[in-house]
Amino acid sequence: MVRSVQERAVKTREAILRAASEVFDEFGFSGASVSKIMKRAGVTQGGMYFHFASKEALAHAVMVEQGNGLELPPGEDGLQRLVDITLYLAGELQTNPALRAGVRLAIEQGEFGVQDDAPYQYWVQEFAGQLRAARDKGELQPEVDVDDLAWMLVSSYSGTQLLSQISTGRADLHQRVITLWRYLLPGVAVPDVRARITFAEQRDGTAA
Repeated sequence: MVRSVQERAVKTREAILRAASEVFDEFGFSGASVSKIMKRAGVTQGGMYFHFASKEALAHAVMVEQGNGLELPPGEDGLQRLVDITLYLAGELQTNPALRAGVRLAIEQGEFGVQDDAPYQYWVQEFAGQLRAARDKGELQPEVDVDDLAWMLVSSYSGTQLLSQISTGRADLHQRVITLWRYLLPGVAVPDVRARITFAEQRDGTAA
């Protein structure tokens, strides 16, 4: 009995977060309302406030849990996998409401009284892990500081996706990320590794 109650609670929370992601993605924090989220989630007011005390608390949860459920591309850790991950995220930003909402709320967090860099630090650590593997394999230039590079890459990626969103609704994001790497790689990767790096289109055979 206790287990079934706990399972229902978990499913209810997931339904609320899924609905909230869709609503925040569509309307932003200011345009979203608890009633819209409740209606889309199919939950009662009691069910909503059992899990989240306010719209602000719900927005914060969507923001910090944006990476949950993503299945990052497989492969050997290192520079190529990092490139693959950034291109995978470009695709997810075009289609995944949870990630899109989390990214949007990270930008809008001042509207709900939060100053929290946790979503950005999450990706800094993910990227740094791949860069450490790349360093250990001799793929990076000796002067590269992996922590500084991870921070810079997340910063650059964030700006790239934001401008792509404003300009084209992220329709060109995949190509913009490739462009980012083509300018970044000469400064961080050793020449033979740089020559071996491929992008998703090349492996799919759809572009050179």
